[in-house]
Amino acid sequence: MAGLQGWHLIVVLLVILLLFGAAKLPALARSVGQSARVFKGEMKAMKEEDGPAETPAHQQPQAPTSVTGLTPPPAQGSSQGPTSSS
Repeated sequence: MAGLQGWHLIVVLLVILLLFGAAKLPALARSVGQSARVFKGEMKAMKEEDGPAETPAHQQPQAPTSVTGLTPPPAQGSSQGPTSSS
């Protein structure tokens, strides 16, 4: 068994012809083509959406800004933390 051969393709095409009939084949092919075009368009749109998200990663990082005064000074007098009475 060497996989698919030429006569396999002929048998598949004959089965499709019997199932759908000669009159419906052009409409079926047109529908498959339109579906493929829509799928390609959606895939391209998804790639374009992902593209700009990657560009900021290539930019140079900015220098960190120093933030002062956000931490409260340590409490004076009491060196023990809160205790729980059980």
